Amino acid sequence: MNFKQIETFRAVMLTRSMTVAAAQLHTSQPNVSRVIAQLEAATGLRLFTRQSGRIEPTAEAEFLLREVERSFVGLDSLRDAVRAIRQQGAGTLRIGVVPSLAMSVIPLGIRLFRQRHPQVPIAVHTSDSPTVAKWTATRFCDVGLVSYLSDVPGVQARLWHREQGVCIVSAGHRLARKRRIASRDLDGEEFISLNHGDGTRAIVDAAFVPDRRRLTLETPYAVTICTMVGMGLGVSVVNPLVVSSLQLPTVKSLPFEPATFFESHVLHAQSHAEPALAGVFMECLQEAIDAGARPGDARRARR
Repeated sequence: MNFKQIETFRAVMLTRSMTVAAAQLHTSQPNVSRVIAQLEAATGLRLFTRQSGRIEPTAEAEFLLREVERSFVGLDSLRDAVRAIRQQGAGTLRIGVVPSLAMSVIPLGIRLFRQRHPQVPIAVHTSDSPTVAKWTATRFCDVGLVSYLSDVPGVQARLWHREQGVCIVSAGHRLARKRRIASRDLDGEEFISLNHGDGTRAIVDAAFVPDRRRLTLETPYAVTICTMVGMGLGVSVVNPLVVSSLQLPTVKSLPFEPATFFESHVLHAQSHAEPALAGVFMECLQEAIDAGARPGDARRARR
């Protein structure tokens, strides 16, 4: 596969027309057809069926598009970075972070940072742990915060924070009155998980006997898990930083055993000194954690 093939495939999928895709790519329809045929040959996948002069994407094409879109998000971020450098220069603090932290403690850390450096532009880029690691290795981001370490060269990592996971249930759930939840208490329960392939999910899954839970619902975001639990769609085990920052009245958080730990690691580009602004931000973020990492604790964190 090459970039031209992927770009052409994406254009066809988004427009559902080789003719319209050709116009967008400033090429001809026969050329688009030829490139798609080359991609099918390279991947061994049948991507489109042709009926009555129209093309219909196959299920394989839909799955491939999801992966392609993830890559294009990264390209869009690079375009945004170039635009920001042109407009603001190189003084921007660029933070790469996983969604669970971006939607919980990061805003409070930024609030504290802004009090010290009100004029410094900040760009927060959010993705999964491997992508954040790649952004940090290439110095697209000054600092990265991930929930697990992946095999990405060019970064140096240190453990920044470690929390014991909690079980969350809806306020009206039968388990909400218990003082502590054991993994066996969730046998037969609808369990809301992170997506397959997420390193944090593997940590949670290891606490359970296989096939005892009903794994019928998954999402890439811990915040979404908390919201779904509050709606009574299932139960889960999550990082307490996330659930405490949301303060959802419909969610009950309970100690969970066996002990399941959620880790956060801070990343920097290898063989490069840590940018001064990144160091200041991490100090602010630590203050936010020490203050309780909840929006209501912002006043205490400023003292």
